[in-house]
Amino acid sequence: MVYGCLYCPCSYQQTLATLNFADSKTLKEEKREELFEDLKVNDSVGWAVDIIDPRELSAKMLNKNKINLNEISHDSAIGLITRVLNIGVLLTEVYLDTVGDAEKYQAKLSQRFPSIKFVVSKKADSLYPVVSGASIVAKVTRDRTLRGWIFEETAENMHRNFGSGYPGDPETKAWLTDHKHIIFGFPSLVRFSWGTCTSHFKDIVEVLWESDEMDEDVSSRRSGKRQLKLSDIGFSSSKRRSEEIESSGKGRCKFLEARKLEQLTHF
Repeated sequence: MVYGCLYCPCSYQQTLATLNFADSKTLKEEKREELFEDLKVNDSVGWAVDIIDPRELSAKMLNKNKINLNEISHDSAIGLITRVLNIGVLLTEVYLDTVGDAEKYQAKLSQRFPSIKFVVSKKADSLYPVVSGASIVAKVTRDRTLRGWIFEETAENMHRNFGSGYPGDPETKAWLTDHKHIIFGFPSLVRFSWGTCTSHFKDIVEVLWESDEMDEDVSSRRSGKRQLKLSDIGFSSSKRRSEEIESSGKGRCKFLEARKLEQLTHF
């Protein structure tokens, strides 16, 4: 995920409005690239981006103490504002596309940066040229990052025809289907917390973690009580039983067996 910002003198805003910026999603890729190149050589504007790795997003959103996408977006915006201030730019007005409740978001920013006037609005990238420019910076950076993405995974038959990355894109949905793994899910390019992935997890293998059992044992010893499971008194589904056999090492998953992966107790 890429967040972007654009800054310029207040006196330049009228000129900015004549540069044909628009919401980046409404522009063709060639036009976005052209406008971005124009921005790079324009001495009257500056820009910055915050690129957040899919794995970082997944870790934050799926962690025990979850951080939702709105909070991540707010933190990114605050980080970009701080970065621009730290290079000596005097910010007096900041315009943002809202994420979540606009009034609460604006109040949050005003409390953090009391000397700055904030305008937080829905569809700000269509209303304010400076936000339109920022959206172009973010979109072009995202597209270029995807085109140059180096896969860490080495599975066979991987391809780069992942489309736009938007949930309604048939090419994106087809790519997810082609690159789903029943144990590991998807390549690291994919944000696992993405709602579009949910339907693909229905037939994925359930993993039993020994650490969970250890945590439960420690908790039981501390409380002096042990939570009773149905399996303790003879109830066990065939699926559960097969999982227990597999986790014991007697019936290893074919994937692990083929790669001679074994459980270690001493290092």
